[in-house]
Amino acid sequence: MPNEVYKQGIIFTGGENPPLQFIKTLINKEPEALIIAADSGLLTVENAGFKADWIIGDMDSLGDKSRLNHYPLERIVRFQHNKDFTDTEAAFSLAIEQGCSEIWIIGGGGGRIDHLFGIRSLFERDFFPDRWITDTADIRCIKECDFCCILDKEACVSVFPLGDGPWEAKSSGLKWPLEGLPWNRGFFGLSNVAVEGEFVIKAEKGRFMVVLPVNKN
Repeated sequence: MPNEVYKQGIIFTGGENPPLQFIKTLINKEPEALIIAADSGLLTVENAGFKADWIIGDMDSLGDKSRLNHYPLERIVRFQHNKDFTDTEAAFSLAIEQGCSEIWIIGGGGGRIDHLFGIRSLFERDFFPDRWITDTADIRCIKECDFCCILDKEACVSVFPLGDGPWEAKSSGLKWPLEGLPWNRGFFGLSNVAVEGEFVIKAEKGRFMVVLPVNKN
């Protein structure tokens, strides 16, 4: 059982990540967040000027492993390379064990497509990430709530159903309304448009993945 209960857990993983200034701004807004580095995600954490609370993985892509000497041994979880789960998956499980009620993943863009699918599959589980930010996409998971967002005019917005359903959604501010669409497994709303930038998605039934562009400003 965790000694503390964290509202926010932020996992840094390998692959392409958003700009460092974006990360700095994000972390500074969440000063009490538990920061977990999955393998080479530690490089991103440190390059952004922060320290990880936990480091987890097989460390096969970390490079200079001497940087681990700057962290307490009890906060480093190492696995053998031959394992049947990814470092990101292990970090996600650790965040849950540590009592995080909201979990974000930063990184994971580009690279191997199977690793990309591996992170995507986490969103289908009973316990799922709330947000995933890569170098090009800011991905939100919403469930039976109103999601309000302000983007640049004509920004692209894509919506995918998650979990078992049933699904029902409404929207305002999007070029093509989500109301009445035949949501089911395999269906999606791709390349919708936030006409004036500001929009609302009402997830009335089920869970949805909303894919947005990263705001790099």
